[in-house]
Amino acid sequence: MRASEGRGGAASGIGGLLRVSLALPLLVGALLPQAFAGGGGSGGRRWFGGRDESRRAEAQAAKDAAAAAFYELDTAQRGLRISIETISAVDDSADARRVVEGFAALGRRIDEVSHTYITAVDAHDLDRVELDAATAGRARSELERAKAELVRTKEELDRFEQGLAPLLDRAETQLARLAPAVERARQALRNASTALDAVREAGFRADDLATRLARLGPELTRLNEGAGRHGVTETLQRADTVLREAEAVRAEAERVPERAAEIDKRLVSLRTRAQALATRAAGVEPVLSELRRRFAAACWQDLQHVPEQAATASHQAEERLAEASKARAEQRWPDATSLLSTARALLNTADEGVSAAGDRLRRLNAVAKDPQAEIERARFAVRDAQRLAMAGRSTPEPRHARPLDEAVGRIDRAVAGLDSERHPDYWAFLTELEAIRETAAQVVERIREERGKP
Repeated sequence: MRASEGRGGAASGIGGLLRVSLALPLLVGALLPQAFAGGGGSGGRRWFGGRDESRRAEAQAAKDAAAAAFYELDTAQRGLRISIETISAVDDSADARRVVEGFAALGRRIDEVSHTYITAVDAHDLDRVELDAATAGRARSELERAKAELVRTKEELDRFEQGLAPLLDRAETQLARLAPAVERARQALRNASTALDAVREAGFRADDLATRLARLGPELTRLNEGAGRHGVTETLQRADTVLREAEAVRAEAERVPERAAEIDKRLVSLRTRAQALATRAAGVEPVLSELRRRFAAACWQDLQHVPEQAATASHQAEERLAEASKARAEQRWPDATSLLSTARALLNTADEGVSAAGDRLRRLNAVAKDPQAEIERARFAVRDAQRLAMAGRSTPEPRHARPLDEAVGRIDRAVAGLDSERHPDYWAFLTELEAIRETAAQVVERIREERGKP
């Protein structure tokens, strides 16, 4: 125990004295037959009468009882020291430090009462032939007092031990986790190494995975050195880290063939898409030509650069695909994946521009042929929102009615503008009616939220 170590080996002294004190009754038992043997020879024990022997027996009983109390206290202290060392090995919290300090203080108290007991034992030789009744009585009193102090200190030790239960349970739980956690970490490393070997046998280098696995080597060495050197908490944390990293390496190694096949598939798909886009981009110019011929400039000016933008994006996508193919050949999987994502984003941008030109012509043709259909869609959306605003009310909320009233006026102005122009801006007309429908939808959503309706 740390407290005993602090008093220069007193624990070993206690043990030695304990053995002496326990041996003395045995020695007395061995000598008694000779002391009371008949014949009264020169080697026999002198008889002092029943009163002296009665006091001697009482003192001896007190000595035996004190020795038993001393033994119980020493045993309890040794057992508690193991608990304290368990807590200290796992827990460095403030509560654990207070427990260690409290145990050290108890150790000093145990030293004091042990010294009192040992002094009382050494002060009186109960086997001395000349022992009189008064001396035996004093010995009994001193030994009884020493025993009482030993018993009280043992009770203090028991109460202290009871208060350790939460900390000790937590520490023992941590210790119980230690061996399985370390073994799981070792097994994970073995599994990762096996998976990496299998990948290499399949023709993949997996150099980055090999590097990551090699970095775990020193951690395995520290795990093998054990908690005695690095502490329980640190060892558990290291085991968890090794387990997590090794599992990640194993999972990625097992995915390498699948990942390579996936990249190959994406390369083929994006190359096909790039070729199709190039064909579609070639048809944008005729679409723009028709837009210029049939509609006002405001309807197509924002699409003027679509062919150029589509060609640029398509070319850049082709370059990224070439780079991705090279990264795939060199088994740089993260680089290949990133380049493929960039190529896809470029193709998406170009595709949106090309699609926008065709979609613009289709919508403008439809509205030029029958603008009334778009007008009715907008009016229906506004009327539907107005009915909801009036539901259960005699007058609508101003914050709901105002944007809807304004929407009605906007529809009328859009229709008037369309009728007044020789070359109407059908695109402005379409976007305005679309914005009006969005306004109506926002009002409907707001009303439903306020009323708690789906």
